[in-house]
Amino acid sequence: MNAHNSPGSAVDQTTHTDAHWRKTLSPEEFAVTRLKHTERPFTGRYWDAHESGIYRCVCCGTPLFASDTKFDAGCGWPSYFEPINPDHVRKERDTSHGMVRDEILCAVCDAHLGHVFPDGPPPTGLRYCINSLSLKFEPAK
Repeated sequence: MNAHNSPGSAVDQTTHTDAHWRKTLSPEEFAVTRLKHTERPFTGRYWDAHESGIYRCVCCGTPLFASDTKFDAGCGWPSYFEPINPDHVRKERDTSHGMVRDEILCAVCDAHLGHVFPDGPPPTGLRYCINSLSLKFEPAK
């Protein structure tokens, strides 16, 4: 089964060395996705994007979020109320910076994407607050 086109199925993980990621990602993308940095609010390439399409993991191409689940949370990062497939993201407890948060990672390649908060709109009430640098946009055809 291919993790990229089998909704509802478990995903196959992929692993690469830091050398591979440094070669395939920009320094900024590497810092966010592999070192868990955060881009400054209101600076990312997708925080104010409104085009129809799919947001994929910049590292492995896994489809993560659809533009029709994107909303303006006013926080300065792209925000979505649900992933395309819940199996494509995984959650981990993050206690860095003196806070307790739920970190969101790509389930296929472990790229740091951002965090999820319980203050989003219906129907889920969730806000997936995602770094633009962890995403690659694919416009609708």
